[in-house]
Amino acid sequence: MRKTGTILVMILILIVAGALANAATTIVEETIGEVNTLDPAWCYDTSSGEAIWQIYENLLRYNGSSFVPKLSTNVPSVKDGTILDNGKTYVFHIRQGVYFHNGDLLTPQDVVYSLERSLIFDRGGGPSWMLAEPIFPKINGSYVDSIEQWATKLAGVKKFGDLFISGTKTPKNAKYKQALIGAFKLISKAFEIKGNDVIIHLPHLYPPFLAAIDTVYGGSILDKKWAIKQGAWPGTADTWWIYHNPSREKDPLYAVTNGTGPFMLERWSKGREIVFKRFDKYWGGPAKIEYAVIRRVNEFTTRKLDLIRGNADMIYVPAQYLKQVENIHGVRVLKGFPSLRVIAMFFTWTINTKGNSYVGSGKLDGNGIPPDFFANKDVRMGFEYLFPHKTYINSIWYGQAITPNGALPTIVLGYNPKVPPTYHQDLSKAAEYFKKAYNGELWKKGFKFTIVYNTGNDQRRVACEMLKAYAKKLNPKFRINITNELWSSFLTDLLAKKLPMYAVGWGGAVADPYYFAQPFYASAGTLSIFLGKAYVDWAKANMDSYVNESMETLNPAKRAEIYKELNIKAYNNALYIWLSQPLTFEVQRADIKGWTHNPTRPGIDFYQLSK
Repeated sequence: MRKTGTILVMILILIVAGALANAATTIVEETIGEVNTLDPAWCYDTSSGEAIWQIYENLLRYNGSSFVPKLSTNVPSVKDGTILDNGKTYVFHIRQGVYFHNGDLLTPQDVVYSLERSLIFDRGGGPSWMLAEPIFPKINGSYVDSIEQWATKLAGVKKFGDLFISGTKTPKNAKYKQALIGAFKLISKAFEIKGNDVIIHLPHLYPPFLAAIDTVYGGSILDKKWAIKQGAWPGTADTWWIYHNPSREKDPLYAVTNGTGPFMLERWSKGREIVFKRFDKYWGGPAKIEYAVIRRVNEFTTRKLDLIRGNADMIYVPAQYLKQVENIHGVRVLKGFPSLRVIAMFFTWTINTKGNSYVGSGKLDGNGIPPDFFANKDVRMGFEYLFPHKTYINSIWYGQAITPNGALPTIVLGYNPKVPPTYHQDLSKAAEYFKKAYNGELWKKGFKFTIVYNTGNDQRRVACEMLKAYAKKLNPKFRINITNELWSSFLTDLLAKKLPMYAVGWGGAVADPYYFAQPFYASAGTLSIFLGKAYVDWAKANMDSYVNESMETLNPAKRAEIYKELNIKAYNNALYIWLSQPLTFEVQRADIKGWTHNPTRPGIDFYQLSK
């Protein structure tokens, strides 16, 4: 009996020791994000991006302060002769001896295939535009964001769907098929392979090209032979449209992987967790840990308990709960890191009032607003001075954000903390501008409209509530309703320009000012296009020349000055209510080593970590 008991104790000791050994070589992150895809060409969200960057690599990687070589052994520069033709030709020396997870060796052909596939993949609302703008020739002086634009132009039709027999991906005739092939040839002529070098020829100067190549969203390098075997695009010019813009589940690389990164996919339990296993033949040397786990846990209390018990090594903590974890024994909180994210309140200058209850009567009669209500600068200025920025940052962000002074985050070229200044709440000035609007009629009659935010976003809800409260305080005739919509409905109404005022955030994948100035300021901006015709016309006359000029020089000082002028113009015309630039923070067990902040990287870099 005593012998049996001794054996059981020894078994328990071995089990515990085994668990501890495994814990020492495994790092678990608990968060709320859900991985949507493992295909870099599809991915355009941070949760998927975090998973993909454990598995796949790019030619370069931004390390938080500069670009460093990855699958290219050089960072192209004018000095070493690998940026030529006044900034339009880039030479990448492809790293040799790099293994994919299935044992295949990396080749220059894999690099070209991967970038070409990202461009033809071009899923709706996806990341392809970041490569399309530098690679495709401009049309009428404007950047091309999609291969569809060139195919449509070459065929002489109004829209991409006109090229195909209805309900199919079969071209209607030989002319249209040749137009499709011609559009692809504009991609293929940009790429040249010479020995072990990949040379990329741009049709025009594009200062943030290295940043575009760096991004996880479409810039990751695949194994060509493996991808084709899985059913992906075979690399041919006369079939690309068959593989263009697939639904997520019909994408053959949606749930399978084969990268060159430090971790391989071990298991993906959709909606629950994804597990990565160390790739021992990684060219940079094996990771210090054997397994990395990203687990989806929606409840903060559960995440907190798992952190305390050691079941999780790193957890996502909303700002309002930060104080609950700051003094836990064995837990470290690192905070104050600026993000590449700007959140703003948008004014729609031309509102679609058809069947739109959000504008009330649709007139300036005290029971609604007219469609051009926010095209009035005095109205926008009134709202600028209405918003309580300091109270907002302290009450809902708990100090873990700053008030932006424009579209540029603090860590990109061209940001100036003093120019322009930030708006501050001044109710007397707000009243002054509202009284000027519509020759005093607005102040006498008042207004009524609805602000919309996406369901579940407390920071945006509070911003709406603050505007509502101070508008009513300023003038009881100023009536603002607040409602929320699920993201799908919100996006539908946004596209239809039915939202009079709304809050949206923009997170940049790369640390270049163009990727913030273009979305917010340009007439065809990714975000500003939703503000309506009045804004588009105004931006063409006032903002586009600056945005375009910023892309016509490689001189950082000149670019910085242009972006400063853009921000000043945005400030003087009250284009947006700049709500916040979040500061990121990390909550982790105190025994975690190697974590560093990289604002362009989505999530955790497990390769650097150990215990």
